[in-house]
Amino acid sequence: MSSFNLNKGDRFSLSKAAPGLTIVKIGMGWDPNEQPGGPEFDLDVSAFSIDSDFKIPSDSYFTFYGQIRMGNKIEDKIEKGLFRPFTEDGAIIGAIDDPDGTRSDGDDDEDMFIDLSKVSDKIEQIIICCTICKYPHDNKKDRRTLDLNFGKVNDCYIRIVDESNGSEILRYDLKDQYTNEDAVEFGRLFRVGDSWEFEAMGRAHTGSLQTLVDMYT
Repeated sequence: MSSFNLNKGDRFSLSKAAPGLTIVKIGMGWDPNEQPGGPEFDLDVSAFSIDSDFKIPSDSYFTFYGQIRMGNKIEDKIEKGLFRPFTEDGAIIGAIDDPDGTRSDGDDDEDMFIDLSKVSDKIEQIIICCTICKYPHDNKKDRRTLDLNFGKVNDCYIRIVDESNGSEILRYDLKDQYTNEDAVEFGRLFRVGDSWEFEAMGRAHTGSLQTLVDMYT
């Protein structure tokens, strides 16, 4: 099956494109315009699984690196000693935090896995986000990270892969020219009856991860 390239606002039926689809890999990538001696870019992938009230039903449904410190973690199957956050229904296994981008080796910078058959009935949509980690939360406590935004990041994309066979189902490349925003809702998976669809969102915000937390908690 060939991959479909989406534009902002496009909706795509995963169930129709890949009948029987169960586990999907969400891969995301980017290319920061880092300057020699400049602040390091630390981009993080997260997911908000929200209910009919457009809120996460419990803290577990905010899938991000901080869940590991809270004990909501599972060891990666391949990279032993590295852990991923997961939701209480076991449906979403989040990304391994990669502060300096050294793990990607030309592949997706971060990825997460979603078992659509396990998603709790109370969850209506899963919003996939990417944010820039800034001072004082960055590893090196570098105040210069406060000036980072997605206008300084190129080639941002999100793609969905059928984990059963490794085939890419769709891809969405962000094409907007951001100037101040440091948080982007890349896309969302949402239910339509008994099937799942994906929408390419590309909705950007300022305030980094905290802005999204305030929206969905």
